[in-house]
Amino acid sequence: MEKIFNNTEVAFSLKSDTELERAYFLFKLIEKEPLVKIGTAVTNFALKAHLPVEGLIRSTVFDHFCGGVNEIDCLSVVDRMYTKGVSSVLDYSVEGKEEEAQFDAALDMTLRTIDFAKEREAIPFAVFKPTGFGRFALYQKIGEGKELTEIEREEWNRVVARFEKVCKTAYEKDVALLIDGEESWMQDAADDLVADMMQKYNQEKAIVFNTLQMYRWDRLDYLKKLHERAKAEGFHIGMKLVRGAYMEKENNRAEEKGYKSPICASKQATDENYDAAVLYMINHIDRMAIFAGTHNENSSYTLMQLMEEKGIAKNDNRIFFGQLYGMSDNISYNLAENGYNVAKYLPFGPVRDVMPYLIRRAEENTSVAGQTSRELDLIKKERTRRKL
Repeated sequence: MEKIFNNTEVAFSLKSDTELERAYFLFKLIEKEPLVKIGTAVTNFALKAHLPVEGLIRSTVFDHFCGGVNEIDCLSVVDRMYTKGVSSVLDYSVEGKEEEAQFDAALDMTLRTIDFAKEREAIPFAVFKPTGFGRFALYQKIGEGKELTEIEREEWNRVVARFEKVCKTAYEKDVALLIDGEESWMQDAADDLVADMMQKYNQEKAIVFNTLQMYRWDRLDYLKKLHERAKAEGFHIGMKLVRGAYMEKENNRAEEKGYKSPICASKQATDENYDAAVLYMINHIDRMAIFAGTHNENSSYTLMQLMEEKGIAKNDNRIFFGQLYGMSDNISYNLAENGYNVAKYLPFGPVRDVMPYLIRRAEENTSVAGQTSRELDLIKKERTRRKL
């Protein structure tokens, strides 16, 4: 398999010299864990104290990792990326809300992004988080099999109604819908709800996609069991495959509460688990669709190789590669240049509300071995090529 991910001219073709220098500056900062921790604390304090820092955040970290403050704001970024064949997934990245009005607002925003996707070839998916539509603690209580109060039952019915409305709309408008994965102790309830939506709306093809976090050692078995149900009930499976974003939190909770961690024992075990899920889905691609959300070059090459071996066209619409905006451009743009389906997650929302997302991105880049150094190496290579 030809190694295509080192081509920095293609990877950074949309970045001006100024944008490339900003990326270099940001990843140099992120490389140093103490600076990330200090920066996070200072930023949180400044926002809580209502200090005038939003402009600074907007012009640096926000503009690098986010598409804009609202969906209209994102369109120039969407159109620009699509000139290079890279699609977008508009991701309303406001997290940690707890009130019914906020859940209804998230539903309305998701419905708007479905409309955007319907109108624009450059936006092939819509997306939402389960906790955007309902309280975390409610999912957890249901997943643990605890008795709900009458008020909680009514609350859960509203959550189900939001899922139903957005999945039905996606089905009617023929827009694929990604549903993100979250912490393991709330995920069971979300999984059951999403599986019911698949059963209802994926009869002809995959419209509703769940997320498998493959740093969990139990997810391949879950996929196989869901496949048995899908065969029995005649529906297609859509899955976004990722490694996962809550490892530290998962391990800490497991240790604190004295149960076996759901996280694979090592990075290698996670990588093997991820690639095993890709192989399983490719082997059953007649009834499945894959959104391979990965910043891992080896996993991307593995999927490319499997597609070639199985005679699957590079642009087969059942297979998409996905990365986050502002990261791994060497994977995204080189895949698109070579004819594969690629979509970048494009987060948006008010600067203040998107900060938890941005902080998680910075922390994730700091903790994932080699991620930041790889980004920096590529940026340095491109700076040299341009003689900056």
